This record gives sequence, C-alpha cells and structure tokens, in this order.
Amino acid sequence: MALKNLIAIVVLLAFVGVSVAKPYGNPLRSQNGQGKPQTTGDLDLDYYRSTCPQLETIVRRVTFQYVSRRPTLAAALLRMHFHDCFVKGCDGSILLKSPNKDAERDAIPNLSVKGYEVVDAAKAALERTWGCRGVVSCADILALVARDAVSVIGGPWWPVPLGRRDGRISKLSLVNLPSPFADVKTLKKNFLDKGLNTKDLVVLSGAHTIGVSSCGLINNRIHNFTGRGDFDPAMNPSYVRALKKRCKPTDVRTPVDMDPGSAKRFDSHYYNIVAQKKGLFTSDATLLDDLETNLYIQAQVLTRGASFNRDFSESMVKLGFVEILTGKQGEVRRRCAFVN
Repeated sequence: MALKNLIAIVVLLAFVGVSVAKPYGNPLRSQNGQGKPQTTGDLDLDYYRSTCPQLETIVRRVTFQYVSRRPTLAAALLRMHFHDCFVKGCDGSILLKSPNKDAERDAIPNLSVKGYEVVDAAKAALERTWGCRGVVSCADILALVARDAVSVIGGPWWPVPLGRRDGRISKLSLVNLPSPFADVKTLKKNFLDKGLNTKDLVVLSGAHTIGVSSCGLINNRIHNFTGRGDFDPAMNPSYVRALKKRCKPTDVRTPVDMDPGSAKRFDSHYYNIVAQKKGLFTSDATLLDDLETNLYIQAQVLTRGASFNRDFSESMVKLGFVEILTGKQGEVRRRCAFVN
C-alpha cells in the first residue's frame, strides 16, 4: 500500500508540473558544434544547499524590500541580467566598475541600466550570514534577483539553477547587444550566436511588457524616418500622433512606456501592442516580419497569453546558461563591483 501511495504521489507531481530539485543539465549544450558558444557547464538547483542554505530566502527578502517600494526596478533588474548574459555570458561582468570608465556598465546601452544597489545589498546580506561569506557568486545573485524582481510585481516564477562563477573581465569594447534598431534577421542571428532560438527571441521580447524607454531612442522613427520629416510606415499612424505629443523632436529624456496601457503589469499585452503596429522600437515591430515570430504573436493575442508565462520561464532558464563559467573558472567576488 505504501508503494502504491508513493507511485500515486509521483504521478500527481508529474501531472501538476512540480519538479524535484536536482542537477540541471545545460539546455544549450546540444547546440554546440553548430557555431554556437561552447557552453558545456551544468548548474544545480541545490548548489548551495550545504554551504548557504538560506541563499534564496535572503535574496528574495532583499529584492522584495527594494522592488516593493520601487516597482520599476523589476524591469531594470531583468534588463541588467539580459545585458550581462549577452556580453561574455552570465558571469556578473556588467556589475564590475572600472576607474577608467571602460567597463561594460560604461557602454552607451548600459548607461541607463539601474538596480546595482539591489545586487550589492543582497551580496552584503549574504556576506554577513554565517556559511555564506565568500561562497555565493555575484552572477548567481543577479540571476536570482532578476527572477525575484519579476515575481514581486506578479510576473512568472522560474527555477534558477546555480553554480555560476564570476568573470574577471569587463570591457566596454566587448559590448555588442541586440539593437533596438535591428531587423528580425539580425536579431535572430544575435540570439542564435548565444545558443538561443527564434522562439526565445520573440518570447524574451515579451519582457518589454514592463519596459520603459525614452524619446531619444524613437524620435527619428516618429519625426524624421527617412530624412524627409516622415515617420516609419510600419507604425500605426494614431500611435505616432500620440508619441509626437509626448516626444518633441529635440526631446531625448522624457520616458515612454513600451507597453502602453499595461506597463505596470507583467502580462502578454505587449503582443497585442505589436500586433496593432504599436511596437515602440524597430526591433519590436520587425517581429511581424518573420513567420515564426508573427505566428507566436498572433497566438498570444488569440489565447490572451495562455502560454506566455510558461514560455517566458523556459526561455529565462536557457538565457541563464549562456556562456557560463563553472568549476574552477573565474572566481567568487567578495564585492560585486570589483574583482578580488
């Protein structure tokens, strides 16, 4: 009878989607040998169980303290994690400071990145905790903070396998992030180069549901697209009129929501906006130009985002494996902004 009960519990857990913590195989490994990054390291959901078992509780508490007071930090921290992973992998190199202002965080796309204080506070709290001092990498902390920040504002939760090591190199010259002005062909290559596929591209673009940009990045698109005082024909004319009221031609600072009408909620509404040709960036609008990304957008609109949270969680797990350092590679920084 006991055996039958145990089998029933296992079947139930499998049905409802609950998983037992265990070493996490690298989802990008199978793509190596095809021009993808040589990402072969594995991570583990229980990596710190014997050394710092309070890790996730501490990080979650610190993140909640900050994001509950400033919900816009959720988008900022999610963006920081993405920017970190896309340059030399998820190694916390975006956190490093340089006296010469030539580190990743000094690159133009990263000058608007915010939320470093949250990662630093989480690291400081861990360093004050018995057993955790000098144990937890800043790369892992950033991955957890990004997940927990999204969760605080009601977004999806995803497992964060751990065991990343911190990189020692952070150079402005190495920053080559996907551009908001890129077309879908370029974006697909950007993602493929990191071991991510077209579905990951369109799914992770959905993070723009809580994104905020500025007039400076869209002025050319709405005021002078071809140099003749016109706007991008891929944009909804009514949306252009609304943006022109907010963004004067010389205005580079005024903030603009990337998901108007739903910018404070993590949901699938972003895809409705893109389908209506109201994507703020060229990189949003161009998702309609590819069959696979277009079909995904239409599916989310028709089903009211039925699969979006699950898809986003799966793609975030994959993102967290990009070009990771493991084992004896890199180091575990004592302070996230400085190498040891």
